[in-house]
Amino acid sequence: MKIGDKVSVLDDAISGVVTAIKGNEVTVMTTDGFELDFSKQELIVMDGSISKRELSQMDVSSIISEKQNQKPGKTVRTKPKERNLPTMEVDLHINQLVPKTRGLDNYEMLTIQMDTAKRQLDFAISKRIQKVVFIHGVGEGVLRSELEFLFNRYDNLKFYDADYQKYGRGATEVYIFLNK
Repeated sequence: MKIGDKVSVLDDAISGVVTAIKGNEVTVMTTDGFELDFSKQELIVMDGSISKRELSQMDVSSIISEKQNQKPGKTVRTKPKERNLPTMEVDLHINQLVPKTRGLDNYEMLTIQMDTAKRQLDFAISKRIQKVVFIHGVGEGVLRSELEFLFNRYDNLKFYDADYQKYGRGATEVYIFLNK
C-alpha cells in the first residue's frame, strides 16, 4: 500500500485515496472529502476496477445521452417471428450435461437430465423468464414423458411441442404464467 492508492474499507462502505501512512496507520481521503484514519488491516487496495457508485453514474449518464440522441417517436420494430422466440433453451442431451457417459446406466442418465430440467425450470421461474424450450430429442420418448410428468406438477405453466421448423419433434416449449 502506498500514497495515491485507491482503497476501500473492508467492513464499511467507505472508499478513497491514501494520503499518508504512519507505521500501521493509514490516512484516507474519502470520496466524500473527509480524511479518516484506519489500520492497514481494515483496508484493501482497489485494483483499478470501477466502484458501484461510479458504475451507476456511468450507466445513467450514458443512458441519458443515448436518449437525447434518439429521435422522438422512433421505436425499434421487432418482427412477429422474433417476438415468439423463446428466451431460454435447455439442451437435455446427456452428452451436453456430462463429460462422459461411461459407467452411467439409463436410470442415472435420466436422473441427471431430470435434475437439470427441474433446476433450469425453477431458475426460469425465479428470473421471470416466460418461455423455455427443453430439447430432449426423439428417442423412445422416456425423457419426454418424464418431462411432461414434471411440468404437470406446476400449476403456473403450460407446455406444448416447440417450433417444428427449428427443433423438429425433439423439443417441448414451456410457457410460464408470471404473477404480476
